[in-house]
Amino acid sequence: MTQRYVYVNVNYPYIGGEDGPATVKGESMREELLTIRQMCDRYSVTARTLRFYESKELLSPVREGQKRLFTKRDRARLKLILRGKRFGFALEEIRQLLALYDMGDQQQTQLRKTYEVGVKHLENLRRQRDELNEAIADLSEQLAWGARKIAAFETLESEEQGQSTHA
Repeated sequence: MTQRYVYVNVNYPYIGGEDGPATVKGESMREELLTIRQMCDRYSVTARTLRFYESKELLSPVREGQKRLFTKRDRARLKLILRGKRFGFALEEIRQLLALYDMGDQQQTQLRKTYEVGVKHLENLRRQRDELNEAIADLSEQLAWGARKIAAFETLESEEQGQSTHA
């Protein structure tokens, strides 16, 4: 049996033999690894998105030839990436925050920096919401004005038609 080592990073050594399933620290990985199609289906993303995130060093799937196999770590990172995107974080911000995970300080730096960035994004989202609320109120006012004008035209037309039928 020939075994080969593929290192995604120092925390996750993957061993795959020619005649058996990939393992992590002696455990079977077949249930742990997802193909790109399974990732797409599970997280409602495209294969192109996953390859893009890989090219930006946000994900590090195990490679078996041309096949990409995503680990539990990749799945956790993808969830964080998608959440960050939903909150308006730039991909570079997300990459920098994820990179802080391995600092060796029990993620204190990562948590503090994420909190700091999150506070700024929350302020920005609230500002955007306020601007949207203002735009919605203004548009609602304009539509109400338009509806009154249209109703007035229709009333006038109907009165004119009523007078012309009596003449």
